[in-house]
Amino acid sequence: MKIEHIAIWTKDLEKLKNFYIEYFGGITGAKYRNNKKQFESYYINFESGARLELMQMPAIPDNLNNIDEQYIGLNHIAFSVGCKEAVDNLTERVRNAGFRVVSDPRCTGDGYYESCVLDPEGNRIEITE
Repeated sequence: MKIEHIAIWTKDLEKLKNFYIEYFGGITGAKYRNNKKQFESYYINFESGARLELMQMPAIPDNLNNIDEQYIGLNHIAFSVGCKEAVDNLTERVRNAGFRVVSDPRCTGDGYYESCVLDPEGNRIEITE
């Protein structure tokens, strides 16, 4: 058994799609549209076989969670980039592009070398070796 995909609601579908393509090597298919529901989505495919569904619909309200606090529910998505140097480099690329770095690269107590950044809509992304 495997997780087939994770889905994220977004206010700016194109911006979020471009973020995951630019920084995490995602490949997208055609945009899906349901005009009756005013729903649009993209599946972003990653080399490992994992997929991310990005969805947009005007009726979805803003998330009320504070991005600086931890809360119950989905907390982050982690991308393994292969080595410590790649973690460092991608973290700096994201930072230099103006996105927020929540935690700089470090060794964690459970043995990971990782950083944490926010995507354009405040979703936590761990970059691991």
